[in-house]
Amino acid sequence: MRKISFQAHILPHLVAIVVFLVVTVIFFSPVFFSGRSLDQHDINQWKGGAQEIIQNRELTGEEPLWTNSMFSGMPAYLVDVKWSDSLLTNFKIAVSLGLPHPVRNIFLAMLSFYILLLAFKVRPYLAIGGALAFGLSSYFIIGIAAGHNARIGAIAFMPLVLAGIHVAFKRNLWLGGGLTALAVALQLRDNHLQITYYLLFFVVLYGIIQLIQFVRSGDLMGFVKPAGVLVVAALLAFGTFYGKFKSISEYSRYSMRGVSELKADVNSGENESGLKKDYAFQYSYGLDEPMTLFIPAFLGGTSSHLFVQDEDSETLQALRTAPDPQLANQLARYSGAYWGPQPYSSPYYAGAVVVFLFVLGILFAEKRYVIWLVSISVLGVLLAYGDSLAWFNYAMFDYFPGYNKFRSVTFAIILPLLAMPLLGMLGLERLLSLKPDQKTRKKLLIGIGIPAGICVLVVLFAGMAGFTRAGEEQLPQWFLNALQADRASLMRSDALRSLVIVGISGILVYFGWIGRLKPLIWMGGLVILMLADAWMVDARYFGEDNYRRKSDNSFLTATNADKEILKDKSPGYRVLNLQNPWSEARTSYFHQSLGGYHGAKIRRYQDLIDYCIDPEIQEMIQGLQSGNPDLSGYGVLNMLNAKYIVFGPERENIIPNNTVNGNAWFVTSVRSVESADAELQATCEINTRETAVVDASKFGGLKSTYNEGSIEVESYLPNRIVYKTENASDGLAVFSEIYYPHGWKVTIDGQDASMLRANYVLRALEIPAGSHTVVFSFEPTVYAVGNTVILISTIVLILGFFIAVAYSILQWRRTAA
Repeated sequence: MRKISFQAHILPHLVAIVVFLVVTVIFFSPVFFSGRSLDQHDINQWKGGAQEIIQNRELTGEEPLWTNSMFSGMPAYLVDVKWSDSLLTNFKIAVSLGLPHPVRNIFLAMLSFYILLLAFKVRPYLAIGGALAFGLSSYFIIGIAAGHNARIGAIAFMPLVLAGIHVAFKRNLWLGGGLTALAVALQLRDNHLQITYYLLFFVVLYGIIQLIQFVRSGDLMGFVKPAGVLVVAALLAFGTFYGKFKSISEYSRYSMRGVSELKADVNSGENESGLKKDYAFQYSYGLDEPMTLFIPAFLGGTSSHLFVQDEDSETLQALRTAPDPQLANQLARYSGAYWGPQPYSSPYYAGAVVVFLFVLGILFAEKRYVIWLVSISVLGVLLAYGDSLAWFNYAMFDYFPGYNKFRSVTFAIILPLLAMPLLGMLGLERLLSLKPDQKTRKKLLIGIGIPAGICVLVVLFAGMAGFTRAGEEQLPQWFLNALQADRASLMRSDALRSLVIVGISGILVYFGWIGRLKPLIWMGGLVILMLADAWMVDARYFGEDNYRRKSDNSFLTATNADKEILKDKSPGYRVLNLQNPWSEARTSYFHQSLGGYHGAKIRRYQDLIDYCIDPEIQEMIQGLQSGNPDLSGYGVLNMLNAKYIVFGPERENIIPNNTVNGNAWFVTSVRSVESADAELQATCEINTRETAVVDASKFGGLKSTYNEGSIEVESYLPNRIVYKTENASDGLAVFSEIYYPHGWKVTIDGQDASMLRANYVLRALEIPAGSHTVVFSFEPTVYAVGNTVILISTIVLILGFFIAVAYSILQWRRTAA
């Protein structure tokens, strides 16, 4: 029976864990030693959008599942919902040694990649270096800075999924199956399906290569058995995500990811389900932008870096000597270092050491792994090009299943960022198994020469690059010359930096391979170099400005305008913030807002913004500027109960709107239409206080005229609203609440009633004569059923994982050493 050796089987992994822990703690030291927290833009916005949900959860002890704080109302599935997967959450916290969120994701990414390299039989101390290079890639650090915690959390478990699959095929079927199930569940838990989609490219191509190998060897069952176990593992893992998936799937049909009902979109070629191309490809790599994987400042670095911040820059000197100081002040805004095609960008840097090792991997790793990982890397770059490579990506968008649901296609660069260090470490491991003969020596020198040669070419010919962004040709030539010189200097400087790192890496590997350096020295040196390489670049994009005192969050501090509006205790009214309303959720933290911050708002509401709300806002602003305070003519804003309009932080920046329709009202006439286009157009035109627009093809049988009545809100929660109505004859009530066809139950005096849609986005109800109690309650079955499936699947998966681990250890110990 085998015995467990502390030095051989435990110590290397303890060292790895300690290294990952120390690196994480030091990199994010203000979180641990200065009482500060990360100041993340997207998390601040999320807090704004989720505040109403959190408050109501604390108030009632139940999940609201609906929020009225953003975009006049939407399901909470993609904002904040608690599911019964706390076992997985606690497991993740335990594995990350209790590190705080979100910095634990960096530790988990390193640990996950370390396990992946061990699965491929890379020696532990080299695996530590590969894991550091992966986990400290600027992709992770930039993502953390922006607050993309779910994306980074999902990426952190990608290597663990691949490790489980590889172990199932090559080493231990049951351990691999258990590890895959756990890894997929943890990866799905962060609910970033775009990253899961990219992971599938890895998995499918790996499976194809394994299938070809087994078919060639005449052992098809050798593929079928592990593939079958992995399918079962994936299904079990999917069970832990079932409720989330079903709710997202249901909602996506009605969100911006769903099919447009407007013929205007159909005629423009945007009739397919999914996002519009201009939105999805807004952020696309330029054709030379993947060079930032190797030379971070190849395109200038981050878009937030302005040369006027650099004392020694030629741009600053040119502005100081400009003959027109006023012009110089204006031009300072255009002194950005980044000159690529994206609106905003920070470079995703793989590491000079990683690129060098990647080339070694191409030369030395097993052919099947080279095909797999080079193909994945190329695919990631092609996808990241977006509309810079329109023929490829538009075809993917139009014809590849599900791909048109995703935006920010530059995220696909994670494919090479994972594949490159993996192939690099596999190549290095293979090199170390070869004797130092002349043929191998030549290949190694070629492996050093290729990345070094690229750096030399960039240094020598950097001046041939344009160094100009679109539109900058209009700038004064003297200013543009200085700007181009600074950008060229940055490119050369970073190319020289990468050249030096490649040279040092090559020396360490070469002399380590031929035995001139002891393993501890050259491997330790390589690991330290990989760490330093990543750390120095990360420090450019992540520093003191990314932290704040835990008690200091001015973003979520009520302004004087907020305090004044909050004096109004009546329920259900909304606030329209004229300052970038569709890209801010600070207003939603304090009020129910017409705007918000979310990438998957209800599609019909987006249509309303495009065709009705934005034009009304522009008209209203023009009217106010010309001295006309009358807001009664803005029917859509009034039907959305926009009781307060704000344009700044002070009390005098509030415009009360006394012409709103209120929480609900009886209309006197109905305009029946037969299409979504007609419904939307009519909604923009009518007096919404008196008339309702109804699509008769969906909700027929209504009368053309009704009588008035009165409606009052008796109680108000996001997921349960109670109204008292009084009407002398049958009436049609319109409610200033967003229509969503699933989950909402309506009763009149306790009897089920049928909810209608009016005015393109609102709820409506026929109410018989008399005094009645109307209740709207959000009780989606998808949550109740999905939560049960999640709980059962999670328990089975966790138990199954530990059983698989225990069984594998017993098997290993019974095997002769």
